Amino acid sequence: MNNQIGTIQTLEVLRKIDTGYVLENDILLHHNETDSELEAEQSVDVFIYQDKKDQTVATTQLPAIQIDTYGWAEVVEVLPHLGVFVNIGTSKEILVSKDDLPLFESVWPMIGDELYVSLGKDRKGRLLALPATEIVFERQLFEAAPDGLLNTVISGRIYRTDREGSACITEEGYRGFIHHTERKEEPRLGELVEGRVIEVKQDGTLNISLRPLKQHSMGEDAEMILAQLEENNGVIPFSDKSDPEDIRGTFNISKAAFKRALGKLMKERKIEQRDGKTYLISK
Repeated sequence: MNNQIGTIQTLEVLRKIDTGYVLENDILLHHNETDSELEAEQSVDVFIYQDKKDQTVATTQLPAIQIDTYGWAEVVEVLPHLGVFVNIGTSKEILVSKDDLPLFESVWPMIGDELYVSLGKDRKGRLLALPATEIVFERQLFEAAPDGLLNTVISGRIYRTDREGSACITEEGYRGFIHHTERKEEPRLGELVEGRVIEVKQDGTLNISLRPLKQHSMGEDAEMILAQLEENNGVIPFSDKSDPEDIRGTFNISKAAFKRALGKLMKERKIEQRDGKTYLISK
C-alpha cells in the first residue's frame, strides 16, 4: 500500500464508521477530509497520504502536486532543525527537508514564499516535498521570451540561488538568470523579486538585473559610501584606483558603479581622495 502514498486513486467505499469511511485496502477517510456523504460500494477519487501516526489515510482534497508532478507550493512554516513545510492544497502540510534547501539559512524561504516542488518519499516511506532541480526546469515547457522585453520591469520567483547568481521563473513563465553582480544581496529561495530585463538570449531565456538604472543607483551607492565614511571616522581605504574585488567585497557594487558614486560626491564637494584613500570633507 505504501506505493500509493502521494498519488490520487479511485477507491471503493467498504463501509461507514463513526469517524468516517473505510475504503478498500483498509484506508481511512475521515469525515473532515470529505465534504459529501458516501455510500458503501461507491467509488471515490482520493489522495493517499500518511497522518501523524504514520497511518495510511485519504482525503478528497485532490492536490495538483503529486509524485513526479510539479507545482508551486506556499511555505507555511520554517523549522531550522528540519526544513520548511509547504501547503500542497490538502490539510496535510509537507516537509521540504533541510537537506534539499540551501546551505545558508539566510537564503532559506520565508513564510509566504513559494517553491516549485513534487512529492517523494524518505527512507521510511513518508512524504517529502522535493524542490525541482535545474534539469527539471530545462525539461518543463516554460515559454521562450519574445522580443520587446529589453529594459522592461518583470517579476519572477527564485528557484535556485548560489554565489554565481540566482535563477527564476517569471510570472509569464520565462526563465531568467540574475548574475551576482546584478543584485545587492542574494534573494531567498522561493522569493518573488522584481527586476529589469537586460538581455533576451537566443534560447529565449532572460538576463535580469535587480539593480536600479545607473542614474538611480548612483545616488544609493553614494549614500552607502557616505555611511561607510561616517562609521570609520571620515576615512576609508578605497579610491577610484582600488582593486575591483576589494570594492565588491566591501560595497557589493562594481568598480564602475563605485567610481560613478565617488564622482558624484566629489562634484558635490563632500569627499576628497588622497594617497589611495577617500576622506569626508568636514563642513
